[in-house]
Amino acid sequence: MKDNMPTSVRQTTSTRGLLSPWLAARTGVAIAALAAATALPVPAFAQNAAMVNGKAIPKARVDEFMKALAAQGRPDTPQTRDLVREELIAREIFTQEADKRGLARTDDVKRQIENARQDILIRALIRDYLAKNPVTDANVKAEYDKFVAQTASAGKEYKARHILVESEDEAKKLLEQLKKGGKFDELAKQSKDPGSKDKGGDLGWANPAGFVKPFADGLTKLEKGKYTTTPVKSDFGYHVIKLEDSRPVKAPSFDEA
Repeated sequence: MKDNMPTSVRQTTSTRGLLSPWLAARTGVAIAALAAATALPVPAFAQNAAMVNGKAIPKARVDEFMKALAAQGRPDTPQTRDLVREELIAREIFTQEADKRGLARTDDVKRQIENARQDILIRALIRDYLAKNPVTDANVKAEYDKFVAQTASAGKEYKARHILVESEDEAKKLLEQLKKGGKFDELAKQSKDPGSKDKGGDLGWANPAGFVKPFADGLTKLEKGKYTTTPVKSDFGYHVIKLEDSRPVKAPSFDEA
């Protein structure tokens, strides 16, 4: 499928922390604490944005960050470039201090660097593959047709409610209350399922394959509007299940998908 990950996500690594409200303060503290007056402008070398303890920060790095910000809708202004330059200076100061302390040689940092290296290479590989093997409309349609076929074979989906309790006795008491006219959605407040107890036990529409087998078996045997007359035991506890409705599984349209 096409790589539709938002640019703001793809660029997270390169622009993390940029232009945040506390950037100026953070940068100021870093410079003052670690290397006062060591970050110098280099007007004689236009290819560099600054020098930090003799190490150049290439202007190309500022351009790279600005390109990432522009992709996120940030304007390319002199003020923004100044902030980016200050961010790069702060990063270089921190990096030099970390190197001075030998942190790059610790096992934990080595593992993190290797993980980051792999992530970068994998993303580069994917971009390279997509550039050389562009996804066509025919490819997308073929994948959609497979999806529709799989959906059609899934059969029905069910809209269910349930009440989950710890013991069989608790479940039997709930069933007695239901027989006496108790409202399922009110009794569901006693459920230990945090995801559904405040919604009347509603589980929404789902394919039975998404439930544990005892629950799915109990659900699919029910008639619309009925609930299980005996507790259904699963690894989670004891369920009282009610079937609200069922329908054939329908795939979304091509445009929706």
